[in-house]
Amino acid sequence: MVEVVCPLSYLKIKEEAEFDMASDKNICSLLRTLASSCQGGAFLELGTGTGLSTSFILDGMRKDAKLTSIDNEEVLLRIAQKYLGSDSRLTLINSDGGEWLRQNLNKKYDYIFADTWHGKYLMLEETLNMLNEGGFYIIDDILPQDSWPKAHFEKTSRLLETLQERDDLVMTHLDWGSGVVIAVKKKPRTL
Repeated sequence: MVEVVCPLSYLKIKEEAEFDMASDKNICSLLRTLASSCQGGAFLELGTGTGLSTSFILDGMRKDAKLTSIDNEEVLLRIAQKYLGSDSRLTLINSDGGEWLRQNLNKKYDYIFADTWHGKYLMLEETLNMLNEGGFYIIDDILPQDSWPKAHFEKTSRLLETLQERDDLVMTHLDWGSGVVIAVKKKPRTL
């Protein structure tokens, strides 16, 4: 197996942070690859955490792209700010995800990584409405974990069913890492 090459900022954050819900390196590598293939330049991350996945997204983004990353945990955002804050393409926002989404429903994005409840289990429709045609919608932590309560497994199953039933998305569910879904918003068909 080929070792994932991590951005230096990822390694520095990983060394400092004691965050037990960090994104899987392989999924982070996928985030970087998708970011580098993204035709548009407007990126949104819901759930910055300490910035581990953020560092990979930034590593794949074009120089003229912009990433808005939201988290409600100020302590975690300080770590992201310390190692990623000098990147002019990044805007870190300390806010509740639902509150931020409600205030920004008119914005459009070419790439949305929903790594928290809002944008995944809560306000899914609103989040998907913010996605441009051809844009990526990405979520992880989809495979059941031993630590999950039964209700969370059922919630994840319902989420996957909801995404699969949508006629405006082309979706792939990958059963590796913590489980990842990649969906692309397709253009409505005209007759």
